Amino acid sequence: MVNLEWYRTFKAVYQTGSLTAASKILFISQPNVSQHLALLEAHVGKTLFERKPRIAPTDYGRLFYTQVVAPLEMLEKVEEGFNAASLKKQTPIIRLGVVQEYFQAVLSEHIMTMDANLVVSFGHTGELLDRLHKGALDFVVATKSARYKEIVFEPVRQETYVIIGSKTMDTTEFDRYVKKEDWEGSESWLLSRPWVAYTTDLAIIRRFWKKNFNKRPAIKPYCVIPNMHLILKSLKRCAALTIAADYLLDDDLKVIWRGKIPMDNTLYLAYDKTKALPEQVRMMKQFCQ
Repeated sequence: MVNLEWYRTFKAVYQTGSLTAASKILFISQPNVSQHLALLEAHVGKTLFERKPRIAPTDYGRLFYTQVVAPLEMLEKVEEGFNAASLKKQTPIIRLGVVQEYFQAVLSEHIMTMDANLVVSFGHTGELLDRLHKGALDFVVATKSARYKEIVFEPVRQETYVIIGSKTMDTTEFDRYVKKEDWEGSESWLLSRPWVAYTTDLAIIRRFWKKNFNKRPAIKPYCVIPNMHLILKSLKRCAALTIAADYLLDDDLKVIWRGKIPMDNTLYLAYDKTKALPEQVRMMKQFCQ
């Protein structure tokens, strides 16, 4: 197997025209330079340099140099960019975990304002926090806080969940129930409609129902889709309902009901306080709001 150092030695000798000068550039002894060249020539089966009276490339050596110099210089730039001293001057790489819907609706428009290279991962909050705890992520926009050693949860945004449906849906009867504060009639109207849920356990719907009707919802979802943007897209052309954050609405959808008691939820920026740099925390808090 060929050694990359042989190529680097060949490049140094070619560019300096001297074994001694090459050894100083590479910080190795002159005998090691000679050995690298001999091994490389044995590997390619060609003489790369004439050594008398002074070292000079052969025709094959010149051709060989034109083939290897560009890839070598590219590798050297990569190496320079990743060494410890250079990393302090480079744009940092930040691994961010976030719920896909929030990133698409809120954060995606601002990625070019970041003074960092973002590597984004999508998933549910529990899964993302576990990856953060294991060191596979640097920051997580979490929909809930949890107890993890060394993990800090800082509030960055408040979101409000509402019942959403198509803009063309006739809600005259429901609006009348709400106006009269007929909560039994309001619930009956809502239960008579098909529902699309985000999860099979109806977590968001259950929270909304408990807050506004003080009971569990008697809902069997027509469909469960683990992507809120796809749910909302499907609602535009049907009479179904869902519950989602109000910032996800567009012109083809409307808020059917905000509830008699608003259902708010706090989003947190989670990070390991022993690893995150203060400047990165400041930048991510500003980005995620």
